[in-house]
Amino acid sequence: MFKHLFSTMNEVLEEIQKEYPNSDVEKKAELDEQLQVLKTMSDEFIEAWLLFEEKLGKFYGAVPISNTQTLHDELMELDMSGKQTEEFMRGQGYYKLYMYDQAIKEFEVLIQRQPDFLLARVYLAMGHLRKGEFGDAYQHFKFLLPLMENSKMKAISYNAMGCIQVQNQNLEKAFEYFQKAYHTDPSCMEPLINLDES
Repeated sequence: MFKHLFSTMNEVLEEIQKEYPNSDVEKKAELDEQLQVLKTMSDEFIEAWLLFEEKLGKFYGAVPISNTQTLHDELMELDMSGKQTEEFMRGQGYYKLYMYDQAIKEFEVLIQRQPDFLLARVYLAMGHLRKGEFGDAYQHFKFLLPLMENSKMKAISYNAMGCIQVQNQNLEKAFEYFQKAYHTDPSCMEPLINLDES
């Protein structure tokens, strides 16, 4: 939403940079005014962004981190090489900003065009999971499991399905999924520990 505004601001600044060296005193004064307006706008955006970040930080500091946070962190560590399409990066950006509705929309469009893009499907499933849409998330992870070769992605899927089963009070099934996650990738042991503590 800000992309267009910043694009326009950059265009205005580039025009000022071109005109400034060859301008007379009167024109330079006019360009100085335009520069001041751009500077003021920039300062206001930065201040608003910092206030937003502060509020967001306070919110996440006050909300207990669910067991999906570990899965979120693991997803962020996956190798993204070769996956840097504009849609993917935009969806991932929304996901990282906890804007799951927008992330889901981006990844849905992306997998319509690239149905075999498994990492986009994992992000789509995780978006649903983070929103608390457990049924949708579960169906996506269930669809993904037989298609995945990457052990980390497979373990993330098993872990997520285990977390969903915990939410559904089905601890036996959750434990089964957590065991599968551990056997697929032993570095994914934290959910098993969390289950023992509950």
